[in-house]
Amino acid sequence: MNHPTEPQQSFERAKQHFLDGLESLGKERLEEAEQSFSASLALLPDRASTLINLAAVRVRLSRPQDALDTVETLLRLEPQNAEAWFHRAEALAQLGRSEEALQSFRQAGELNPAAMPWYRHGQVLQSLDRHEQALHSYERALAADATFAPAWTNKGNILREMSRLPEAAQAFREAVKHGGADELNAYYLASVTPGGGGAGAAASPASYVEGLFDAYADDFDHHIVDVLGYRAHEVLANELIRLTRSRRFHSALDLGCGTGLCGALLKDVCDRMAGVDLSSQMLAKAQATGCYEQLVHGDIDGFLRSNTDRHDLVVAGDVFIYIGDLESIFTSVGRAVPSDGMFCFSLEVLPSNKDMDFELQPSLRFAHSEHYARRLAEANGFEVVQALRAPLRQDQRQAIEGLFVFLRKRPA
Repeated sequence: MNHPTEPQQSFERAKQHFLDGLESLGKERLEEAEQSFSASLALLPDRASTLINLAAVRVRLSRPQDALDTVETLLRLEPQNAEAWFHRAEALAQLGRSEEALQSFRQAGELNPAAMPWYRHGQVLQSLDRHEQALHSYERALAADATFAPAWTNKGNILREMSRLPEAAQAFREAVKHGGADELNAYYLASVTPGGGGAGAAASPASYVEGLFDAYADDFDHHIVDVLGYRAHEVLANELIRLTRSRRFHSALDLGCGTGLCGALLKDVCDRMAGVDLSSQMLAKAQATGCYEQLVHGDIDGFLRSNTDRHDLVVAGDVFIYIGDLESIFTSVGRAVPSDGMFCFSLEVLPSNKDMDFELQPSLRFAHSEHYARRLAEANGFEVVQALRAPLRQDQRQAIEGLFVFLRKRPA
């Protein structure tokens, strides 16, 4: 009777560890997969299939240096392995070594003309603000696979930012056609379709707003105030305090409170402040200010519909740029604010030659007409105390005109 030799036994154990790793990987149990692939390599070193899977797992575990060490071993064995170059690029990108990552993504794309390497090449270029080069990368991705929806979406957004709106619209249509996230691409499409914004989008998708500001939270205050010259919070707070002669408010509600820019300026005239925002990362920053007794993670429309608290001050600084249809908001605020309470907000102003209540612009922000704001105020029991024009921020070195509205609730 023949018995397996030691090398055969090692091979079989290595094979079983490898198969266990694949099973764990398929079930998203990444740490178990890493352990199995590592155990397989200990028994059977320099096995290309094991090395490539281990590198991929370590990238997904955000262990870029370990992934890089693994993939370098593989590239010494198989220098033309396109998948290895791709994982090398991902590891380098995680390490912040962008130029090296670009070279590796390019190498992967040249060795195997597929969409993903060129798509990721474009994303890294976009992160470096090299948008025209990124556009070329997305075109390379689509040349490899014209059905790759994410490349259509990113191409469309670069064209949108370049004001090449008909081309952007076509790109977003292609993204939808090929299975791209319908809600987001429909939103992007509405922003570049003349006359389509008001009818096609009532609000920015919650996933878009939440993702945008979660990613933006750490640098938000510096970028928006120091770089973009944002002053909406100062205009709202200072004008409110002037108009009400430093009146003290019992309960203030800060809609879309963000990092607490408005709250910091109003805390001295409020006994209590609450805030609501879609971004948990922004709320963490607001919590650190110590201005708020209550902070709620959620969309403001849903919060207002379910909230039964009364507030004699409601503020919304630079928030309605992400909400087109404001009727539900005004109705809810009208119920929440008692007689003589204040509702103050800013709007991006719709050009006077546009005969509509609101419109989604190519900037992905909504602009509203002053007439619309006044009509909603009247319908919900408010009188206009003040409506003034002043810049909100800078956008591509141009001042964005804002409308600052201060409403008082009429006696019932």
